[in-house]
Amino acid sequence: MAAPPAPAPEPAAPPAAPQASGSAPMLDEADPAAVALGYVADTTRADKTKYPNHADSQSCANCGLYQGTAGADAGPCPLFAGKQVAAQGWCASYVKKPA
Repeated sequence: MAAPPAPAPEPAAPPAAPQASGSAPMLDEADPAAVALGYVADTTRADKTKYPNHADSQSCANCGLYQGTAGADAGPCPLFAGKQVAAQGWCASYVKKPA
């Protein structure tokens, strides 16, 4: 006589949904990656001695790397994976968004 069939395995947990950009944590200015690039959440606080080419008109919101939506307070940046940067922030990798 054959053994009874083994019970079906439990279904695997569904994969975690990717975080919406609004739910990613904000980048902390003390984060080592932020420190390395001189990131500040307010562009007017950038170290003008260390970054003489910085201008207060430069901000994450008008940077070509920024991936946030227009008008949002914060959004993702590929330089700081999994974190959001302030739209009014700035770092040394600033590149003017093409017109």
